[in-house]
Amino acid sequence: MCGRYALFRWSPAFAATPGFPADQMPHWNISPNAQVLLLREVNGARQLARVRWGLTPPWLTDLSKTPAQARAETLADQPMFRDAFRLRRGLLPANGFYEWRGAARKRPYWLTGEAPTLYFAALWEAYPVEGQVYLSTAVVTQAAATHRRPMLLDEAGQAAWLNPETPLETLRALLDSPQPPLRERVLANLVNDPKLDAPECLTPA
Repeated sequence: MCGRYALFRWSPAFAATPGFPADQMPHWNISPNAQVLLLREVNGARQLARVRWGLTPPWLTDLSKTPAQARAETLADQPMFRDAFRLRRGLLPANGFYEWRGAARKRPYWLTGEAPTLYFAALWEAYPVEGQVYLSTAVVTQAAATHRRPMLLDEAGQAAWLNPETPLETLRALLDSPQPPLRERVLANLVNDPKLDAPECLTPA
């Protein structure tokens, strides 16, 4: 399950994307319910927004039940996700993500790709609170052996995912697309502390 990821490095071109927060800080340990960067297509142009990681449709009354993940296999049909899948798709930029493995004693692993920035497929929703509208998101996950990992999209996949005109058949094919190979490194247990948000999270074992 993709429960933690990191975004601590970005290019000048990424920082020039409309909506990039002037006060954006590097983060090594991003957890559900945190504020994260979401890349969307707005009026034909890509735009960043700071959103809550935990999908919150406007009809949801119990805000303790805001999913951080959406399973690729079922999101097209589930009431929580199907409208967002059709109409509100985005990307979460990341430098990598964490995965815990093991039976008796789970160890954290750091997973990255060939490119310095990964893009996770995501859904988003707007929700009103006391007259103000906020944005929320969930990352789309695929099965990977005994784990679930964020669905990664290459440049062509990103363009198709963000484009509001992309046919549903193409989107469904993306949900089944094979994932790129990842690099991995076993870590010390410092990242196990969700309150630690520093380079020490990536300390090798």
